[in-house]
Amino acid sequence: MQKELKEGSHQSIDTGEFEQVAVKVSFVSIVGNLILSLFKFLTGILYSSAAMVSDAVHSASDVFSSIIVVIGVRISSKDSDKEHPYGHERFECVAAIILATVLCITGLQIGVKAAKNILSGDYKKIVSYSYIPLIMAIVSIVSKEMMFWYTKMNAKRINSSALMADAWHHRSDALSSVGALIGIGGALKGYTVLEPVACIVISVFIIKAAWEIFNDAINRMVDHACSEEMQKQLFECAVSQKGVERVDLLQTRMFGNKIYVDIEIAVDGNMSLKAAHEIAHNLHDEIEQTFTEVKHVMVHVNPIDS
Repeated sequence: MQKELKEGSHQSIDTGEFEQVAVKVSFVSIVGNLILSLFKFLTGILYSSAAMVSDAVHSASDVFSSIIVVIGVRISSKDSDKEHPYGHERFECVAAIILATVLCITGLQIGVKAAKNILSGDYKKIVSYSYIPLIMAIVSIVSKEMMFWYTKMNAKRINSSALMADAWHHRSDALSSVGALIGIGGALKGYTVLEPVACIVISVFIIKAAWEIFNDAINRMVDHACSEEMQKQLFECAVSQKGVERVDLLQTRMFGNKIYVDIEIAVDGNMSLKAAHEIAHNLHDEIEQTFTEVKHVMVHVNPIDS
């Protein structure tokens, strides 16, 4: 998960485009989930498929996660103000943490319910006499996988942890539909125990995804350094600038989906203050123009003997 959201793409994504892309993707998710959950619910009711009804409820819950993404992104995209002079980017991390928590609870519920079904023998009561719910489960899997890849692609494009969390919520729904597919198919063949067994395996993958999302969001909240690859590129950018003799210190910290950079460079100690300032200013502009995920650069100049 952290690799999926790593820095270094340098795509030109400003705050306005970040918000626009995230809201657009979330809107597609909301509409898609509403339509899908409605069809799954009607199918489950008409053909007496408890697995399909449960899957419909899971799809409907994804609407909530997409709304959380929209709220988090809108707040994080607001300009700096007196109370938040460094901006609001970390509110997106808060949204990701909320979604990770919801995702973890979803995984636990699926696993616990499946375990109870096995222990109590309730899986034996699963009965289905139609292939329609089976077809609906396949449609659900394909639809949710498409939504997963669409959301994931855009999350990586704008480096959004909240959108990535929503993508994995789509994947959890697809996996839930796999459990429904196995259960319905097993019921048709007489092997109804397959559904709760599959659901337990699925719950493990969902909880694992939730932990990775949560860990990534926490790292962005506690001034975690950006990736080693990103630091290497920043270092190479600095030493390549005219007048920079060496880099004495390079520190980075994540602030939501943005990066703050503190760098100390050494220049010829005999040059004028104005010339040294110009070198520092040029380096500052070069980093912010080259690395669009860098929000602010602080450059400190040290003198070095000729």
